[in-house]
Amino acid sequence: MRNESPANPLLESKLHIPRARRTLVARPRLLARLNDAVDAKLILMSAPAGFGKTTLVTAWLHTVAEAGGAVAWLSLDERDNDPGTLWAYVLAALESAVPGLGANARALLDAAGPPSDAVLATLVNELHGLDRDVILVLDDFHVLDRPDHDDVAYLVDHLPDRVRLAITSRSDPPLPLPRLRARGQLLEIRAADLRFTGDEAAAYLNGAMGLELTTGDIATLEARTEGWIAALQLAALSLQGRDDVASFIADFAGDDRFIVDYLAGEVLQRQPESVRQFLLHTSVLDRLQGALCDAVTGTTGSKATLEALDRENLFVIPLDARREWYRYHHLFAEVLRARLLDEEPDAPAELHRRASAWFAAHDEPSDAIRHALAAGDVDRAAELVELALPSMRRRRQDATIRSWEKLIPDAVVRERPVLAIGFVGALMSTGEMDRVEDRLHGVERWLALEPPTREAAGMIVVDEAQRRALPGAVEMYRAALALIRGDTVATVDHARRTLALAPDDDDMGRAAAHALLGLAAWSEGDLDTAFAEYTDSIAAMHRAGHIADILSASIAMADIRIAQGRLRDAQLLYEQNLQLLADHGAGPLRGAADMYVGLAEILRERDDREGAAEQLQRARELELFGTRQYPYRSRAVEAGLRLAAGDIAACLTLLDEAERVYDTDFSPAVRPIGARRARAYVRQGDLNPARAWIRERNLSTADELRYVTEFEHITLAIIIVNDAPDERALQQVSAMLDRLLAAAEAGARGSSVIEILAVQALTYDARGDTPRALDALRRAVALAEPEGYVRVFDYLGGRLHELRDALASGSRPARPRQDALVDPLSDRELDVLRLLRSDLSGPDIARELTVSLNTMRTHTKSIYTKLAVNNRREAVRRADELGL
Repeated sequence: MRNESPANPLLESKLHIPRARRTLVARPRLLARLNDAVDAKLILMSAPAGFGKTTLVTAWLHTVAEAGGAVAWLSLDERDNDPGTLWAYVLAALESAVPGLGANARALLDAAGPPSDAVLATLVNELHGLDRDVILVLDDFHVLDRPDHDDVAYLVDHLPDRVRLAITSRSDPPLPLPRLRARGQLLEIRAADLRFTGDEAAAYLNGAMGLELTTGDIATLEARTEGWIAALQLAALSLQGRDDVASFIADFAGDDRFIVDYLAGEVLQRQPESVRQFLLHTSVLDRLQGALCDAVTGTTGSKATLEALDRENLFVIPLDARREWYRYHHLFAEVLRARLLDEEPDAPAELHRRASAWFAAHDEPSDAIRHALAAGDVDRAAELVELALPSMRRRRQDATIRSWEKLIPDAVVRERPVLAIGFVGALMSTGEMDRVEDRLHGVERWLALEPPTREAAGMIVVDEAQRRALPGAVEMYRAALALIRGDTVATVDHARRTLALAPDDDDMGRAAAHALLGLAAWSEGDLDTAFAEYTDSIAAMHRAGHIADILSASIAMADIRIAQGRLRDAQLLYEQNLQLLADHGAGPLRGAADMYVGLAEILRERDDREGAAEQLQRARELELFGTRQYPYRSRAVEAGLRLAAGDIAACLTLLDEAERVYDTDFSPAVRPIGARRARAYVRQGDLNPARAWIRERNLSTADELRYVTEFEHITLAIIIVNDAPDERALQQVSAMLDRLLAAAEAGARGSSVIEILAVQALTYDARGDTPRALDALRRAVALAEPEGYVRVFDYLGGRLHELRDALASGSRPARPRQDALVDPLSDRELDVLRLLRSDLSGPDIARELTVSLNTMRTHTKSIYTKLAVNNRREAVRRADELGL
């Protein structure tokens, strides 16, 4: 005990810097900010209880003291609200840091009594006389009442450059913070800065506490506690000695007894009853706003209360820069809810009902529905969902609708056919088909009743416009189910019934029907009809104002144009839709990312790789606004870019990823990833995987040809032509290509025609029919050039490029060139090389060429030497690179 005044002794313990804690976690990022704040007169650490304010400042002061710095420490408590006591302690702290400092002020304080301007002025004068830096720390400043703040504010205003005041507090002190902030004289370290990062949480839990938790466990705890250090400490305490670590962490919540005890003792019990009631009653809200809290609590002035809670650091987190919306710290909210349920078990239902009404009145259906469900009012929730369906469908929030379908009891849905049909749409769009039939049958049973008897039988409808659209909607979903089954006849039949039944004002019903007719025609290869139906569909979507659906439908239309060989028209479609988005002015919508992916694909095809990469980057920036097709389409385009750059390994990796996320939505899978990968293997000279793909798909040149497998059969031809075929195989490929070409030309599928003609050129060349090879290639080039096709020939290897060069120069194509070789292959070696591409073994190749096995091996060894390779696969790949 310090005997400064026998009548009012000072506690020495209040002046000692606390020792660094054994479990201290190094926090260099925060220490650096403190050390760099040399211009700050005031260092304010303001955060709720348990965020490590004192621990941090203690660690900092020990480093300052070890470096020879002067440090004055004062731990404040409620008794320091007496001004005389407070300033006596402040002067004692300063004197403990610099002997003799404050002696004149202390003498004046003892003589004149507390506090006077003269005492403070004398102290300031003494501080200005210092020849060394001093840091004065006032710990737990929030215990002081307002009158003392004026004196502290005076001191801060007049501090010399060599003195800094550091304050730790659970609430912002009423000091001139804005002025200090504007002058650059304030360093603020708040809860957001103090909370543990993932690395710091790991250092504490596994380092200081020795818990040996997994990375996943630490991430879960860090997320649950939001980096709140006290909660992590309490969790670590609870974890000690447990065998069920993973399950404890998974269940760790605000009902943990240590968390409850801590927050109840440190926070709730210290609040006035009115604030305590406000906290408990608003704990049912995930986000807080003044008017909303007024409605829920049945009081007024909630906006001011929230602002006060924010200032007091009562675990309130602002959600916007204007401080209009807030939320509670998750664990704090859970403690409040548990306490509310314990003290007022009937209150939560009514509070949720009030919240639901407020959100419904403010056009926020998701929150209104969630609170209605929390109140146990499933009928009200069902009513709100039914009313929300049109706008939710307009914004393509199918996943949200699907989540409601899981929450509303089946018995409630069965009474509400409009609600049931809305859930059917969500189930189909998210690919969950198992419950679609059951929902549709339920609606059809209601429609089978005579209209006057439906209500008497218990049918409930809130939205009359949606009731009138029910018959058409059922037919529309029947059409979609038929399309999924591959039954295009039934698809067309149901879609036409939809158009007949849909009310005149049911634009989205008509749009869906036209889209389904378009998909059916596309699946059959009737591209003109498909495009026309989609045009009608988009017109109806425009009338309905469904911009997001227009974007999705435009992807199909652009794909159709590309299949027709009309790259410019496809590009125009994507550009028009980006302009539509810009004109819409409500920010990106679902499908925005796909527009950029589409443009990237067209630029890639035109060999504008830099431009394609830029479009892909724009798409990535908007990937949250991608459709179900976006994941695979973006990867497929990037794979094409890697192939164009010669990085076939990266191309194959991207195609593997694309296949993993492959989802064409309802569009026909006319360019499957497996076929693209097989082509890449051909380009790599690795034919075994390509042959395996043929076996897996059970493809044959004798197959009946259909549009949906056209791309795969062209791929089959590419593989065979590159696989050292004999004359019989070449004849079979030629016959299939003739049939493919006739079908593609009849369907005006320009892109396929270009590819087929190019493969035909290779086939004729392999059969020694150079004139027909050049003629086929001439036709392919004539179709490709006007639209800018370049990379369409990527998969066809070096020989096609030689044929193109010959075509351009008007010369006869040379025998596969060997000018890159120092020692050209002999004709016999070329024969062996051709058979090395096949599945034939060495003895089989010898028998095929009617030579001995030793002779064949001699030829093979010579081929390896001349090509500078070491094995059969490398020889095939090198030969492909040389166009041999």
